[in-house]
Amino acid sequence: MAIVQELAAFRENHAQTKNVPRNRIYKDEAMIELASTKPANMQDLGRSRLLQREARRGDIADGILAAVAAGQAMEPEDFPKIDRSREKLQINPALSDLLRVLLKAKAEAAGVALKLIATSAELDAIAAGNREGKSLQGWRKEVFGNDALRLCNGEIGLMAKGSSVAVVEL
Repeated sequence: MAIVQELAAFRENHAQTKNVPRNRIYKDEAMIELASTKPANMQDLGRSRLLQREARRGDIADGILAAVAAGQAMEPEDFPKIDRSREKLQINPALSDLLRVLLKAKAEAAGVALKLIATSAELDAIAAGNREGKSLQGWRKEVFGNDALRLCNGEIGLMAKGSSVAVVEL
């Protein structure tokens, strides 16, 4: 990961300097290959199957070799941290659907757009057990979050009442 980080930083800086798309310097697949093979010199770099010919010489090649060396020299405490927050959540789909119905009812009652209160991703996170996020803080918590948590805890239910939805104490 340290080598990938260094290669990505070099590619981004070089692309900005030349005012070209970053994939014109080298593609993501080539970056992964370079991080895996860890070329130490021009001869090693020439063996890359995915690297374009222009990147095997000149300032791009020098930058690649410097980035690989910098990544290898990085101290373990400076390694890139992996963001686990984007890992696949174990979402309860039925609960997620109920939260969407509750959000729609609460947003209509408050006269506020749904997306200002909570996004689909936040609803899925709540259904997966995450109890953090904008929809569970501040005014959003007052309008929606408190009842969303109560719904998740089985303290309230939802009932169709004519053309609207009502919250029912359990």
